[in-house]
Amino acid sequence: MTNKIFIGGGGEGYGVPQEMSFKYANRHGLIAGATGTGKTVTLQILAESFSQAGVPVILADVKGDLSGLAKSGTADHKLHDAFMGRAKTIGFDDYHYHSCPVTFWDLFGQQGHPVRTTVAEMGPLLLAQLLELSEAQEGILNIAFRLADEQALPLLDLKDLQALLVWIGENRSTLSLRYGNVSPASVGAIQRRLLVLENQGGADLFGEPALELADLMRQDSAGSGMINILASDKLMAAPKLYATFLLWLLSELFEELPEVGDPEKPKLVFFFDEAHLLFEDAPKALVDKVEQVARLIRSKGVGIYFITQNPADVPEDILGQLGNRIQHALRAFTARDRKNLRLAAETYRENPRFATEAAIREVGVGEAVTSMLQKKGIPGVVERTLIRPPSSQLGPISAAERADFLKTSDMAGKYDTPLDRHSAYEILAQRTAKAAQEAEVAQTSAEEAPDPMAREFNAARRYSGSRVPRSSSRSYRPKDTFASAMSQAVIKELKGTTGRRIVRGILGGLFKGR
Repeated sequence: MTNKIFIGGGGEGYGVPQEMSFKYANRHGLIAGATGTGKTVTLQILAESFSQAGVPVILADVKGDLSGLAKSGTADHKLHDAFMGRAKTIGFDDYHYHSCPVTFWDLFGQQGHPVRTTVAEMGPLLLAQLLELSEAQEGILNIAFRLADEQALPLLDLKDLQALLVWIGENRSTLSLRYGNVSPASVGAIQRRLLVLENQGGADLFGEPALELADLMRQDSAGSGMINILASDKLMAAPKLYATFLLWLLSELFEELPEVGDPEKPKLVFFFDEAHLLFEDAPKALVDKVEQVARLIRSKGVGIYFITQNPADVPEDILGQLGNRIQHALRAFTARDRKNLRLAAETYRENPRFATEAAIREVGVGEAVTSMLQKKGIPGVVERTLIRPPSSQLGPISAAERADFLKTSDMAGKYDTPLDRHSAYEILAQRTAKAAQEAEVAQTSAEEAPDPMAREFNAARRYSGSRVPRSSSRSYRPKDTFASAMSQAVIKELKGTTGRRIVRGILGGLFKGR
């Protein structure tokens, strides 16, 4: 097994063959270019090469084309002669057809195994980004997460968070004294955003069994790295959900994987297609987080490759960390396009044989301007390159073939059936029911008390139908602590619409069927 990935080469008018060293493959990379210039095929040949070297891969299949990785290319393909001709031209003597080990995943559980995480694992920062919350609303969300920790309320799915937000809204006066102002308008806005997320299918992301990272870092029996394909064609209808999920996955890898220094080859490679969605309208705190992860995760053996139409879509601080670059054609129809083209050309180490800016504008489909890291991590001189043809099937597999792969997958059955453990929703419902029962018992006991003063007190209360003065009722109030205040507020929930809905949830399952 060679220690390099063959990217492509050249014939007449082209430069030396381009190879990516596995040793520097975790220094991240960029695949850029206008629509239809060959970015998807470049992603495909890189995924094939990493898999052959035993490196697991995670990639998002935005257009549905990458499922062909699971099936070998064939001689009867309409582009067979063109592939063979390209391989001969660029000196790719080892070219042959082969398939790759693939596991299909899907947030909606339709085109792959379901992918889930818990609300708690997602965290308030990413969840606020997903819901597009204001600063005040994000503050309420942070209070909810703090309360979940302090009160041992597991936040596993959306109904857990919704139930906790209901409780926060009912107890905003008490909570405001401790955590700052809790606005009912902000609580309501978060609930509405959660409803929008549910309507987009986002509720399927949250719950159990949660995804285990080890299942993304497997090899097959022959030692080839598993290619994990996330079906994203339908997910692109909710771009915030798409970007937030991949950001969460990247953050989890960063948090969970151990330091390995500079390995001879990556432990995992992560391809982030449509990378502009990651940074579009993202707050500075989130961009800073991505920059931190990109800077530090390479020491954990993870390589990140951003795929986008224009390098300008990636923030400059992150772009500067992408050492391996494959730039397909950029079109310059407007002044802004010309400016972006010039900036893209300036990021490469110049080649005296041609003008980089002109080359980026002129390369055809299946060609690119490339620069790979050389010894000691030095960027290579920019070269015009004919990209090698793929060994797996070009284009998607059929729905029936995908179904067969799912049935025989090692992950079949592990994530297919959702679990609904005892969590915040059930705990709050139980507290509500218990508090209501205790209140009813206390009222019954007081009404049946033999003490004449107690009977006179109850008779007066029934007669007036109003609350007794504070001085008269003080001896009957429980100790005024934060916990007791919570209990009293839960009792109040039963008197309103929210309380009745929670009790219905105990009996019939609130939010079921959504």
